[in-house]
Amino acid sequence: MQFSQIYGHTETKQLLVNSVQAQHVAHAQLFLGGEGSANLALALAYAQYLNCEDPQPQDSCGTCSSCTKISKRIHPDLNFVMPVTKTKDQSEALSKHFVKPWRAFLDDSPFQTLNDWMQFIGADNKQGNIAKEESRELIRLTSLKAFEAKYKVIVVWLPELLNGAAANALLKLLEEPPAATVFLLVTNAADRILPTILSRTQLVNVRAFTDAEVIQYLQEKYQVEPERAYQVAQLAEGNLQAARVLSQEMTSDYFTFFLSWMRLCYNHKFDGVLEQSEDFQKLGRENQKNFLQFALGLLRKVLLYGVDQQLITFLPAPELDFVQKFSKLIHQGNGAQLSQQLNDAHYHIERNAHPKITFLNTSIQIAHLIRPVS
Repeated sequence: MQFSQIYGHTETKQLLVNSVQAQHVAHAQLFLGGEGSANLALALAYAQYLNCEDPQPQDSCGTCSSCTKISKRIHPDLNFVMPVTKTKDQSEALSKHFVKPWRAFLDDSPFQTLNDWMQFIGADNKQGNIAKEESRELIRLTSLKAFEAKYKVIVVWLPELLNGAAANALLKLLEEPPAATVFLLVTNAADRILPTILSRTQLVNVRAFTDAEVIQYLQEKYQVEPERAYQVAQLAEGNLQAARVLSQEMTSDYFTFFLSWMRLCYNHKFDGVLEQSEDFQKLGRENQKNFLQFALGLLRKVLLYGVDQQLITFLPAPELDFVQKFSKLIHQGNGAQLSQQLNDAHYHIERNAHPKITFLNTSIQIAHLIRPVS
């Protein structure tokens, strides 16, 4: 993988490139980022840049023998340790037995989550971890000299799931690092890693994707239309994998649906609300939850606009017009209550409440909050 294939994160890419160019490559680095962030992708791009035979000022060449092999995850000096479990096809839970599915998994997307990986290998409801038997494999990997690259790179995905024995083995290796070996630890939860391991790594903080980066990703990778891409970005909150899933789940224009809903509530047209509740029911549970999350996000923007217009940095013209108008109806007295109503609706839908009844009840409460009957 090349840095150019990762959306945004210019500042982190430059930091990583500079470390190689200045020959200040730390033997153990911790790529810390949330689920759906670029932490694994950046680690992969960094591994490729480290061993590129013709490195460019900003990226690996992408064409040399080393780049070609690393991009396909078949380089003998690129090794992976990841959470696994026994499956119907594999009776031994060791990373080396899952290399082929891992390559396919990364080919699909390097922004996926542990749950995606578990589903990919057919783990059913089993939980993955990095077992104690992996400690012997770690020692074996590091005892071997690099076959053909400058650095032997060991990527440990989700080290927070290391078994105690495996964690201690890794700690021993970090305390006495083998020559020309670089450990790249990719984590979502640094607070669950042994403090002694953390103290021996160089931290690389990986921020969440911006809304603009999520929108660009959806439009270029999946040809999602701009309006829908924007709405997905509001829900994904910087998680690229969530954005990918949401773009496939979303079956309606949430903003248009929400605008119509608020107009009906404001005018106390409950016959129209009753009709719209049928449409809400047809959305399906995941779309119902996503819609309510979108509604909550838009309400937050209304509240922020009422405090200071400068707090709203970007909104599409139709949504900005709605926010400007709706902010006149929202104040300290009803803002928190409206948020609570939407949160309650989401809670009930999540727990299999009847969607039509939930929608109707929420509509009545919202109608009285934004336009009380005198």
